[in-house]
Amino acid sequence: MSGDPQEEADLDAAWGAALGEAAAAAPAATPAAPDAARELNQAEIDSLLGFDSGSDRRAAAQTGIERIIRSGLVSYERLPMLEIVFDRLVRLLSTTLRNFTSDNVEVSIDSIASLRFADYLDSVPLPAMLGVFKAEAWDNYAMAVVDSPMIYSVVDVLLGGRRGTAAMRIEGRPYTTIERSLVERLLNVVLADLTAAFEPLSPVVFRLERLEVNPRFAMISRPSNACVLVRLRVDMEGRGGKLELLIPYATLEPVRELLLQQFMGEKFGRDSIWETHLAEELRHTEVVLDVVLDEQIMPLGAVLDLRVGDRIALGVAPGAPVRLACGPVGLFEAQLGRRENRLAVRIERALPRGGRPGAAGAATQVTEETAA
Repeated sequence: MSGDPQEEADLDAAWGAALGEAAAAAPAATPAAPDAARELNQAEIDSLLGFDSGSDRRAAAQTGIERIIRSGLVSYERLPMLEIVFDRLVRLLSTTLRNFTSDNVEVSIDSIASLRFADYLDSVPLPAMLGVFKAEAWDNYAMAVVDSPMIYSVVDVLLGGRRGTAAMRIEGRPYTTIERSLVERLLNVVLADLTAAFEPLSPVVFRLERLEVNPRFAMISRPSNACVLVRLRVDMEGRGGKLELLIPYATLEPVRELLLQQFMGEKFGRDSIWETHLAEELRHTEVVLDVVLDEQIMPLGAVLDLRVGDRIALGVAPGAPVRLACGPVGLFEAQLGRRENRLAVRIERALPRGGRPGAAGAATQVTEETAA
């Protein structure tokens, strides 16, 4: 460092000017008063609430993996005949509810979906009434859910409410005995139509067992079991609501093969033209009937030693009944006789299908020649 007094003076002046500018800018950088209003930005709000700004990007990146995992948990199958059954239910229910309510009722299907039983219970809009019913022939259970707007609409219609006005909803209280009784009558009507809808496919009777208002008391299946959910919308001139039917796949298992088949019209998979043609062709089919006089068990060596002119003694007396057989199946018991110059048999009775099988045609030839 040089000892020139002029240079030292210039340096001191420069440092002094710099310090003066810093002191002048200091008041502007002082923090605001504690009572001053301060707004949080989106990043600070996400941090306080426990969200991360990059969570959306990560969720989008994991969407494919989540779909693969979820698709591997439960494999749902499409049941074509079940859709026809519910279409028939809608037609029946529209007419039945018109007679039940004496009002103009329109019933339509919102959706038919497959989901887990626990997922549906978590999504039930409360308050609602859950009707547990049993399929008698299939020995298993299903569930019908009536939401709150539908309950109040049915009560209003059946108790003489004016048309064209929405039903009054009083939330925050349990359902009364009258409301439960009217909903029970509604569910009995729906189950009767559901029984009629399944009648062409498989005879079954659906019987209502109980009404629940808490989904925890309506556990008819394991939480992870697959179910079919049918959402029905009921409109009654400005009033109405939703009616949902939840049927586990385990309940439909006895008729699973019938629900998987294709269909033609209302015959539910049957073709009457082909059935008639097949029946006519079967009646014209030719079959060979064997007259079995007797059956004997012989060693193979004795059969190989048979020569022309050898005789085989029958173990039956003359006039004993013979059997008529078609292949290995015995059909009738008959008496052997003669008509003009031909041998003939007269059928006496039918043999049970579990009877002894008939003999071969070659054995019949030998025994007939011996009898002659």
